[in-house]
Amino acid sequence: MEFTQHPLRQRLNDEVHTRPPIPLEAPALVSYFAFIHDETNPVSERSHIGMLYERMGLPVEPSAEAAHLIIDGGAFQLKWEQHGEFSTYTFFTRPKQAAQTGETALDAVPADWVQGIPGQVIAATHVELLAAGSVSPEEMVARQATKGDTNIISLIAGQAAWVFTDFRIHEGFSRFTVIDESMGKLRTGRIIQRILEIETYRVMALLAFPVAKSVSKLLNRAEAQLAALIDRMVSAANPQDERAVLADLTKLAAEVEHSVASTNFRFGAAAAYYSIVQQRIVDLKETRVSGYPTIKGFMERRLAPALNTCAAISRRQEDLSARIARTSQLLRTRVDIELERQNQAVLSQMNRRAKLQLRLQETVEGLSVVVLTYYGSQLVQYLAKGSKELHHLNTDVITAVSIPLIAGLVAWGTQRMRRKLAAEEGGHAD
Repeated sequence: MEFTQHPLRQRLNDEVHTRPPIPLEAPALVSYFAFIHDETNPVSERSHIGMLYERMGLPVEPSAEAAHLIIDGGAFQLKWEQHGEFSTYTFFTRPKQAAQTGETALDAVPADWVQGIPGQVIAATHVELLAAGSVSPEEMVARQATKGDTNIISLIAGQAAWVFTDFRIHEGFSRFTVIDESMGKLRTGRIIQRILEIETYRVMALLAFPVAKSVSKLLNRAEAQLAALIDRMVSAANPQDERAVLADLTKLAAEVEHSVASTNFRFGAAAAYYSIVQQRIVDLKETRVSGYPTIKGFMERRLAPALNTCAAISRRQEDLSARIARTSQLLRTRVDIELERQNQAVLSQMNRRAKLQLRLQETVEGLSVVVLTYYGSQLVQYLAKGSKELHHLNTDVITAVSIPLIAGLVAWGTQRMRRKLAAEEGGHAD
């Protein structure tokens, strides 16, 4: 059967199969970098990988759509992954020297090519994977006990391996030593990948901590300013004071909203990264070694408080924004009520003026009736004088009789016109 395929079906299905772990067998060396993307030159990374293809004599260059590559360089193997904010470079090789001699996977990689990787390093790690018979875990534990630094030692993978680290940076790299007792190649690859992801995502999550400190200073000042504005709003004596408070409140709201917009992504990303760290720690299946902290315990003591601070600052920022919005709404309501009161006063004054104009108009209409009656009676008088020979009547009597008739006709006509205009105005209003 043939069906119309969704254009993203294959891509979404392939997404769950991307970034597979590299099977590893002890002994092995792993060197790892995470580089923040160079936003000024987004194509530089792929161009640099293309240079490695040419240098290694590889026939196929990477696809422009590829977000995951595994490159066989002969003496080493490179796994490259592109993420949202960073890209990772993981180098694998077999050791040439004995264990614990300081050899790293970078010794097999062209140093100038590694030095030219674009972007900024946010995480760099060396991992030494040792076979169970090559070194005694108990001896390593004893050696770690003589060091002054806090060391993390634990059994992982359901007690199938040991991990040693201190999460400190030594000569630019954090270091992990893993002793494989009974994991197997695929499981070892997954465990090493989990350790590298924990190291990367814990640092990426902590990028929000300096932002939280900076925002905290802004929030302290903004909260004090909001309290002062509320006091001014309560004591406002006239509309001018209220409008001045509203202007300052609007300016404060804009400042806080700018902070929310500029930090929302960082705080959200920190929460997502910390969630990944927690899940990867669960995947390690740690067992505590007496007298030493586990990776989980270290993260709970050192990483969790910082991330909790970031979450608290984010909530505090959102809460302040909501409080400013409520205060602004309350002040706008007060201003609107005052404007309505002023509008009512204006309307009342206009109503009084309309009544005065109506009375004046009625007075004018009365005078108009008198004037029209006067001119009408004069016309009647002229007509009576002109036709005196025809009717032989007294013109003064005719004029006197016509005056009430003319006044009545003028008054009736004026009233009719007023009713007609009122009827037309009511019809337009409907």
